[in-house]
Amino acid sequence: MESIDAIILGVIQGLTEFLPVSSSGHLELGKAILGDESVPEESLLFTVILHFATALSTIVVFRKDILEIIKGLLQFKKNEQTLFSLKIIISMIPAVLVGLFFEEQLEQLFGGNIMFVGCMLIITAILLWLADKAKDTAKSVSNSNAFVIGIAQAIAMLPGISRSGATISTSVLLGNDKTKAARFSFLMVIPLIFGKIAKDILSGDLTINIDSSVPLLLGFLAAFISGLFACTWMISLVKKSKLSYFALYCIVVGVLAIIISYIK
Repeated sequence: MESIDAIILGVIQGLTEFLPVSSSGHLELGKAILGDESVPEESLLFTVILHFATALSTIVVFRKDILEIIKGLLQFKKNEQTLFSLKIIISMIPAVLVGLFFEEQLEQLFGGNIMFVGCMLIITAILLWLADKAKDTAKSVSNSNAFVIGIAQAIAMLPGISRSGATISTSVLLGNDKTKAARFSFLMVIPLIFGKIAKDILSGDLTINIDSSVPLLLGFLAAFISGLFACTWMISLVKKSKLSYFALYCIVVGVLAIIISYIK
């Protein structure tokens, strides 16, 4: 992989991980447009590196929240932080089950199926439009809400379904406060990303080629820096109910992806 391609894909990952337009779908589109010829092992490693970068950017943006949660957990008693952590654990259950039992089936959808990505982007657009029309409240995420949001996160493992878009939209449609919905959406994915990285490392599927170390580093930095910007921006956009703009964007890109799939 060329360095410039790594930077472009890193920026795509960093922006689209937090903006509700599907990072996985855009990475698939980006690889198809750039003519990515990486072998599967290198492609997997690069994807893991980019997700690690965006997870770190989430930790930086929400560092105060995360420190509060850790301090609360260390008190070893029932408090606001332990209750929030329980909701995070509940939200992880659907995605963990899908990852354990349907990993091979999911990986088959990441083979440049641009038609599928386009259709899923249009579904993402519908979710965003519905959420943007929902009334804002002061309600916090409940345990039952956390599980439903977790189901949305599991469905968002499909390329083209935005994880942040699906989880924030689901949370808002359940009647939760938009700012709290965004906060929960970004924090709930951190354990999953690090768990997936640990699984890939322990399985021995990841191999590092010295020749690809520079592109990997550049892709990591591009994803981390753009992720910091996108995460902060997305919180502000959710507060201001600007999701309909992204719904329009997803429809346009989705339609273009479908057209491209017919042309190729």
